[in-house]
Amino acid sequence: MGLLSLGTPLPWNEAKKHADHVRYHGISQFLNTWRRLKDRQGDELMWGDEIEYMIVELHDKDKNAVLSLCQTDILRKLDSSTRQIDADTDDSIVAPTFHPEYGRYMLESTPGVPYTSCVHDLALVEGNMRYRRALARSELLPNQRPLSITSFPRLGAPGQFTEPYYDPSNAVSSHSLFLPEEITNPHARFPTLTANIRRRRGSKVAINLPLFIDVKTPRPHVDPLIPWERSVYEEDPEAKNGAALADHIYMDAMGFGMGCCCLQLTFQACNVTESRRLYDAFVPVAPIMLALTAASPLYRGYIADVDCRWNVIAGSVDDRTPEERGLKPLKENRFRIPKSRYDSVDLYIADTWMNRPEYNDTDVPYDLAIYDRLVKDGEFCIDAHLSKHLAHLFIRDPIVIFSELLDQDDETSMDHFENIQSTNWQTVRFKPPPANSSIGWRVEFRSMEVQLTDFENAAFAVFIVLLSRAILSMNLNFYIPISKVDENMQRAQRRDALSTQRFFFRRDVFPPPRSQDTSPTPSGASTPGSNTSSRTKSRRMNNCHPTPPPPEDGSTSVPVEEEYTEFTADELMNGSGAFPGLIGLTETYLEELEIEPDERYKIDSYLDLVRRRANGSLSTTAAWMRNFVISHPAYMRDSVVSQEINYDLMRAVDEIERGVRREPTLLPENYTGGAKDKGCL
Repeated sequence: MGLLSLGTPLPWNEAKKHADHVRYHGISQFLNTWRRLKDRQGDELMWGDEIEYMIVELHDKDKNAVLSLCQTDILRKLDSSTRQIDADTDDSIVAPTFHPEYGRYMLESTPGVPYTSCVHDLALVEGNMRYRRALARSELLPNQRPLSITSFPRLGAPGQFTEPYYDPSNAVSSHSLFLPEEITNPHARFPTLTANIRRRRGSKVAINLPLFIDVKTPRPHVDPLIPWERSVYEEDPEAKNGAALADHIYMDAMGFGMGCCCLQLTFQACNVTESRRLYDAFVPVAPIMLALTAASPLYRGYIADVDCRWNVIAGSVDDRTPEERGLKPLKENRFRIPKSRYDSVDLYIADTWMNRPEYNDTDVPYDLAIYDRLVKDGEFCIDAHLSKHLAHLFIRDPIVIFSELLDQDDETSMDHFENIQSTNWQTVRFKPPPANSSIGWRVEFRSMEVQLTDFENAAFAVFIVLLSRAILSMNLNFYIPISKVDENMQRAQRRDALSTQRFFFRRDVFPPPRSQDTSPTPSGASTPGSNTSSRTKSRRMNNCHPTPPPPEDGSTSVPVEEEYTEFTADELMNGSGAFPGLIGLTETYLEELEIEPDERYKIDSYLDLVRRRANGSLSTTAAWMRNFVISHPAYMRDSVVSQEINYDLMRAVDEIERGVRREPTLLPENYTGGAKDKGCL
């Protein structure tokens, strides 16, 4: 959720007066960073993961599973524990870190230090994840569980879904019909963000997920659980005035989206050029990984007809006014904005011959004055691709402004830049170096849903790390039109997308052959099937690969429309005909590395999980959850996730993670749970 600054947050009617100030100085701060660090070279690969958990309490007597609003107390205990670990160990061991998140029931964890380019670090990921969960569990009450679930099935449902219970009628920041104020992290940033999104939009957010229709689901389904006649806040009539759609699950607050959990990865690149290449390559991959990690089919006590969180979060922070959404002619606002500020990427940004203009084929509004300022900055001018990207991000208003931070030193601060950058939540994020830091240019991969077990989370993390190395070392080209990426994002969220949908992807991902190319890359061949037996294998997954040269004839060979086709998930991941599959590409890259047998065994187990998810021999978390609900003896075939069903589901999730419950359709038979393997640093 970004930096938690201390100070006095401004309500929207005051904050909007300073929006241009923040935008202007945010761009100034980026330009100063660009001038200093655009030529920075040679940064080694460093990377890390972020995992989020929900603290769930199991009330056995009442057969109820609820969210524990204990974040503040748990973080205080974990801070003490991690300090003690650091004090009791030598410098080679660094305790993990735990952070607050939007929901008062959420924890975020990261490794204490980034992983490096060493191959051995890949084998450490799962143990570190397990250790973090075990450490969090050790500070909880006996009936509390740190569950890595993407969405809580009964968040906002009638009855008690938090401990302690609070009344939604006191939701002073969101004005929600369903969620109490106390569900939100009390730090001033979060309730202000919630309230200012509502105020800027001119109404509450309106999220409508299609309902899974079962044989006893009333049709049309007019939700009887919505308090249609409540009259506490001026927005209360919105639901009955059209915001709540029939045959849908209606949600009306930021907490429904930002209260979801996910798995994210951040990579440090060699330089700004390499970070932009990796950013672009990740853009078409993001929807595919969303489908593979689908884990959230249950919302507000109902079964949804989708499997993923993405559109829920997009709707939960959609601060666009009616004019910006195209519902009214532009008068008070400058732009019609096609997407929420949380959505898929709109522009490729690499300044390379591979990034053809035809790929950026969607309507992308941008601030022309900001664009001109960036491209005309004298000897430090920024190319058109990156300038348009930034000018597009900066059409958004800053939502939370702290009065004490209005005036900053643009030479030493990046706070105004990050105010807008960090509230453009996209599937991939290009990240400049922070102020006053040794950290370099980075890329964040953001689309994946968190999985129930640390084995699964480690598997997907390691896969993306290896794919990133294959992309750079083999000069892979994943470009397809952004419009097709957008379509993939919607397909990825559909129920059982891996078995029912096809996804657009590039046919030929390899660089054009060159007649005389004898220059080796730092850690891999540039084309598949190269003779690698004479090369010295490396223990490091290097950065700093040469920029791929353009075709020798100086032209692209085929129309864009012929460059891509539709693949099943199985074909896309495991290969089809001449297309090697994304797993095949990572395996080609692995042949360039010197890997110990135990390391390779672990890596292969991760790739096998990804492979089996794609080919359907293992189900997604979403499919398993939906099947659990509809197979439950208490399920009435009416699309409802009752309190009893949710309790049994949360118990099962905990038992699966600990390894005391076997689910062969979800995990491999040799899975070892957290009860036996608590991990290590």
